[in-house]
Amino acid sequence: MSQRRLPWSVRLLIAPFLIAFFAAFVLPIFYALYTSLFAQTGGGGLGLSRSETVFVGIDNFTRVFQSSAFWTGMGRVLVYGLVQVPIMTGFAVVLALCLDAMMSRMRRALQLVYFLPYAVPGVVAAIIWAYLYVPQLSPISQFLAELGGPADIFLQSGNVLFSIANIATWTWTGYNMIIVLSALQAIPRDQFEAARLDGAGEFRIAWSIKLPNIAGAVGLSVLMSIIGTVQLFNEPTVMRTVSPNIDSEFTPMMMGYNAVSSDPGYSSAIALSMALVTGMLVFVYYKISRRTM
Repeated sequence: MSQRRLPWSVRLLIAPFLIAFFAAFVLPIFYALYTSLFAQTGGGGLGLSRSETVFVGIDNFTRVFQSSAFWTGMGRVLVYGLVQVPIMTGFAVVLALCLDAMMSRMRRALQLVYFLPYAVPGVVAAIIWAYLYVPQLSPISQFLAELGGPADIFLQSGNVLFSIANIATWTWTGYNMIIVLSALQAIPRDQFEAARLDGAGEFRIAWSIKLPNIAGAVGLSVLMSIIGTVQLFNEPTVMRTVSPNIDSEFTPMMMGYNAVSSDPGYSSAIALSMALVTGMLVFVYYKISRRTM
């Protein structure tokens, strides 16, 4: 039985998307892979010698996987993800459940309020929170100092990672809440009415009906958050200007960004290594979620 082909009109409609997808996603991956096979050599200073691009094979990847700074940064973002992702997802689920049980007018207003932090650009959000963290400017830090606590508590080496996690949680909770709330509103209302007729309370309905039905949406939220965790960049880059405990190699993304101009091959290798680690994390999460669901 022959397969049916798409009409030419449909092909023309999807052609712009395919072209844009190839140009914006597929082509950069192959370019990064090509660039990662080369390195800059030479350049003795004072213009006496010019740098040359030479083929080095997988040497850049070897440098990445032997780099203690890369694995330290990767471990740092994993700790960040283990703390931030569950807290943010939990807040998003709780807010979505509360909004789903509210009256329509109040729900729409609160939905907008909770979503507004996501509308703030990530760099701007980091700047706002940096103001709230700097001891000389922050009313919170000044209040804690008056109580006898350290004024720079948010910027200390042991706390700065969690301060960054707080910024991301504030920014992304509303976005993930919208995803979960959409899944909640797709549940047939007659299931709730039947449960109430059987004597189930709101908590029982939420636990036995709502949560199982939104498991897929919560899983999607966690999956996207895992990918975003490895790509942590905006918040620590801004916080670096106010905290001496954040350096240029604080996260793998910062390492790759700072190596672009001086060593583009090494930078590409870092980016591809991050993609490999992200793929492994997503695979592990997929296997775990398949077993628990």
